[in-house]
Formats: sequence, C-alpha cells, structure tokens
Amino acid sequence: MTDLSDRMPVAVTRRGLFHGAGGLAAVAGLGLGTATAQPAQGLQGNINHSVARWTFGDMALDDLCVLARQVGLGAIDLCGPDDWPVLAEHGLASSMCNGAEISLEDGWADPANHPTLIDSYTRHIALVAQAGHTNLICFSGNRRGMSDAEGLDHCAEGLSQILPIAADAGVVLQMELLNSRVNHPDYLCDRSAWGVALCERLNSPNFKLLYDIYHMQIMEGDVIRTITDHHQWFGHYHTAGNPGRNEPDDSQELNYPAICRAIRDTGYQGWIAQEFVPLDPQTGPQSLRDAVLICDV
Repeated sequence: MTDLSDRMPVAVTRRGLFHGAGGLAAVAGLGLGTATAQPAQGLQGNINHSVARWTFGDMALDDLCVLARQVGLGAIDLCGPDDWPVLAEHGLASSMCNGAEISLEDGWADPANHPTLIDSYTRHIALVAQAGHTNLICFSGNRRGMSDAEGLDHCAEGLSQILPIAADAGVVLQMELLNSRVNHPDYLCDRSAWGVALCERLNSPNFKLLYDIYHMQIMEGDVIRTITDHHQWFGHYHTAGNPGRNEPDDSQELNYPAICRAIRDTGYQGWIAQEFVPLDPQTGPQSLRDAVLICDV
C-alpha cells in the first residue's frame, strides 16, 4: 500500500464522479452495464480475489463495484465505514477495512500515539464486527531513531491492549509490511523478520501481517521462500508489479502465477488484493481483469 495521500486525489470523494469520459468509456467497453452485472465465469475458485480501492480512485465506488463483480472479485480492499454500505449493495465484502489508523508515519511504534490509537481501534473494531467484516489494517509508523528492539517493544505494548477486544469481536488486526527504500522512508515494519518477531511476541490469532509482495520484493526478495516458511503469520496479501507498482504482468520481475501457487499451496483461505496502479487509467478495467487471470491459479 502506498501513502494515504497517494490513494485518492483530493477532488475525488469516496462516492465521487468517475473523472473524464475516457474512464467511463473503458468501463462501458467491458460491457459492465448496471450494478446487476454477474461475476465473470471461468475462475478456478482457489483464490479469493479483491482490489484496493485507492488504485482506482478516479472511479466512483459504485462503478468500481460493478467492475469488481464483472471480473470475478468478491471484495474491495481498503474501505472504511462510509464505503461498506455501497459494497453491500453490490454483494461485495470489505476484504481489508481501514479508518482507525492515524497515518502510515504515526503508528504503534510511538507510545505517544497509543491513547489515540487505542480509542480509535476500539471503536473501529466494533464497527468492523457489526458490519460482518474481519480484517482491520494497522501500521507500525516510522522508527524516528528507535532501534528494532525498541520499536518491537512499543508496538507489542500498545497492540496487546486492544487484542483482547479484537478477539472478542472476531476481528483480525493486520500490520502492513512496507518498503522503506523507495516509497516509505523510515517505516519501521519494513522486513518480514521484524514483523514475524512481533507476531511471535503477541502470539494471537487476531494479529497477522499484511504481506505486500511489491514492498517485500524491494526490501528483501525471496518472496516464495518467505511465504512458504512464514505463511502462518500472513493474513492478507497485496500485489503489484515491480519496478513501478504497475500491472503484475510479464513486463516486470515478479512471477505472479508462481507466487500465487505458493500462496495457494499453503492452504491460505484469505484474500489476495490487486494493488497495482494502472499505467493507463483508460485501460485500467481491462488491466484489472488481466491481473485477476494472471493470479488465478
């Protein structure tokens, strides 16, 4: 996932108009029609597919939901409470809920944030559960000079205060692994080993890692081995091509069919969410359809 400020243009609201005739024409070109469009046929059924809301931020949420159903998705990723009723109208889940966080930079690593975060997550956990969803994203925030060990201690101290609430509600908190080399300088939870250590410290089925394949390719590579060895700690996956975080096709260095087979073979039953930014917004709908087929193994 990218910085929250990158997810949606300022002029676009969550239910804003789809910008420009080109985007509408692209949707029309796929024959999406109305919200009654049926899911695409022919998917293998081994992968639960989703797409990140922010990567199609120029598209009205209603239109994105129609597109999602047409290409065979079961959910939209990174949606907050204001969006959930729209998803429900289209028979879609919120595969990763958001809205409780302060920001990507200000997270659980800083004890000064704990009172605000505990209050916000307590309220959002209840909202997620009431809406029938499961996953709620969280962030370590930046390290700001602290060591790995200090950051681990601080995150564990804060998160341990809300995990019993999450457990009672049946909600899973998911901390995203982000790269600190290209997109998010100074972000603390930037390596799988650190995230796994936090999972082991908390030792709760209600805390997992959101393993972002694009980000971890930048930081450490060895994606398939990491997934195979540590899959029990990974509760959600994001895709995108590297370099550039564009379409996950054969123009970039990640072999997504092989990666998704590795995820499938671990017995994973959660969501794999497309989080690429289309190179051309006008062909974005077709790019999403292609990406789903690439990852459908």
